[in-house]
Amino acid sequence: MPVLVAKDLKKEFLHPSRCEILKGVSLTVNPGETVAIMGPSGVGKSTLLHILGTLDAPSSGSLEIAGKNALGDQGPYLRNQHIGFVFQNYNLLDEYSVLENVLMPSRIGRRGAREEDAKQLLTDVGLEGHFHHLAKQLSGGEKQRAAIARALCNHPDLILADEPSGNLDDTNSAKIHNILIQAAKKLRKGLIVVTHNHALAKQCDFIYTLHEGILEKGS
Repeated sequence: MPVLVAKDLKKEFLHPSRCEILKGVSLTVNPGETVAIMGPSGVGKSTLLHILGTLDAPSSGSLEIAGKNALGDQGPYLRNQHIGFVFQNYNLLDEYSVLENVLMPSRIGRRGAREEDAKQLLTDVGLEGHFHHLAKQLSGGEKQRAAIARALCNHPDLILADEPSGNLDDTNSAKIHNILIQAAKKLRKGLIVVTHNHALAKQCDFIYTLHEGILEKGS
């Protein structure tokens, strides 16, 4: 079963003047598939990602996550149970430990993730010596690795990443790209990443470009 099926998603804003951002976007993502969405700044990539992650609602169209309608009352539930987010700015809580940050979504969602599982995820992303460091003590690359571990802690079906290496140097960017792709493949997660980074896009199974509100296959 696909982890995500979007059909004919449209999004328009009426103020201060009518502006149609998405003009009928359709996308299907299966377990273990990796998808890159590219396009110039301001074209609506983040808007699309927010809709796919149920953080925003489309003006029309349909969206299913893990076989369930994601546009009704189930949106928050599906977001908590089936989606992991990786943002450009990490969104870690600075005054909490790395381990506490990774466990936070599970505790909020009452999923009861084990501390041992969180430690294993941190080990998998190369942070085995940082469990009890405060998040603010990490470098940018380390923070993004912690954010990836956090996104995986709830065992989501779908990972959504918005410019995950946008604040990192080339060396750390390459590490983050490899961790994301390998995690999606190894754990059979669907991955959708919005990026300007061609190296990351080329590692994905499919590349789409958002152009004038339409999602076109190929870069």
